[in-house]
Amino acid sequence: MNRAPAAHLSFEVPGGGALAGSPAVGKLRRYLASSVGDGFPSGLALAVVDRSGVALEAFGGHACAYGEVLPAQAGTAYDLASLTKVVCSITLALAARQRGMLALDDPVTRWLPAYPQARTTLWHLATHTAGLVDHRPFYLTGHGRAAIEAAVLAEAGNAVPGATVRYSDLGYMLLGWVLEACFGQPLDAVFAAEVAGPLGLGRTTFRPPQSERHLIAATEADGDQREVPGLVWGEVHDGNAYALGGVAGHAGLFAPCGDLVRFVQMLLATSSGPSQVLSPESVALLGEYQAGDGEDVRAIGWRLRPPGAEAPQDWGRWPEGTIWHTGFTGTSLLVAPAMGAAVVLLTNSIHPRRRLDDQAAMRADVHRLVAEALR
Repeated sequence: MNRAPAAHLSFEVPGGGALAGSPAVGKLRRYLASSVGDGFPSGLALAVVDRSGVALEAFGGHACAYGEVLPAQAGTAYDLASLTKVVCSITLALAARQRGMLALDDPVTRWLPAYPQARTTLWHLATHTAGLVDHRPFYLTGHGRAAIEAAVLAEAGNAVPGATVRYSDLGYMLLGWVLEACFGQPLDAVFAAEVAGPLGLGRTTFRPPQSERHLIAATEADGDQREVPGLVWGEVHDGNAYALGGVAGHAGLFAPCGDLVRFVQMLLATSSGPSQVLSPESVALLGEYQAGDGEDVRAIGWRLRPPGAEAPQDWGRWPEGTIWHTGFTGTSLLVAPAMGAAVVLLTNSIHPRRRLDDQAAMRADVHRLVAEALR
């Protein structure tokens, strides 16, 4: 495959807003231009949102950097990976809770009778305290819900719920199936009707059509999430979500930056309405401590306390109540209600090969510069 030509960055502070004169914004512009110019991450989109709207936006690099070279555009959709957990599964769970359809203290067995641990609740699944392992490559031994669910339930036989946080894809696969049982529809249909439709997320979807592949960022080539080698492009990177047909509670969503701007604006809003999806009470709950300590402190689904100066990768100074989450493919969301600000960062930094240490450092650098600019 041929290496892509040098990439360029589009960077704008709309309307010459308050961030325009910040030295940190100048540093951020230079940092991003240098990064995409050097080819890592391959492609990116960044939006900083404040109370007045989009305060800063940038995009650049390549949606696909090898073989069929394709530049990244403002509307390029990225594989959200584990952001699916918070954008889809947690949002739907709290929307259902608002209507009295379910409760976080419901036993999992209310919705999935075959679940082997009677004491495990939806709260345990949502806060990663169900005692489940983080990951198993189920896609190597089976495809389809029946096979994958049977394997997850077998793993759960030894999972003792408690207060200890252990991040788990399995818990959110289960939560996705709970939501399907609760709403009586497939998860992708529920998300489209209950979240994407009301918020106007026109291109946030599971299983994007192959006719739109040119609008999607490619991910890994010859990685470990498929049984055969090749470039993953236009379909979910995560092997278990792929084996489930591309729709799962832990991974599978694709979205462009503009859609996620609307999503985080919903989380920053202070009033409810037909397009709000989550009530102010539900949004407030997202910032309340639930479990964990040290480097992994959990609210409902979201993480609290972005890595500070004591961490190897310092995300900068963010106020109490800030929520954040990352996705394996190079995506992240951070929402700081106390500042009235949010950061949407989408990259395909595992394309064409994963560089996870570089990915972590890049995320930290971007958020640290944004935090500096906002203060």
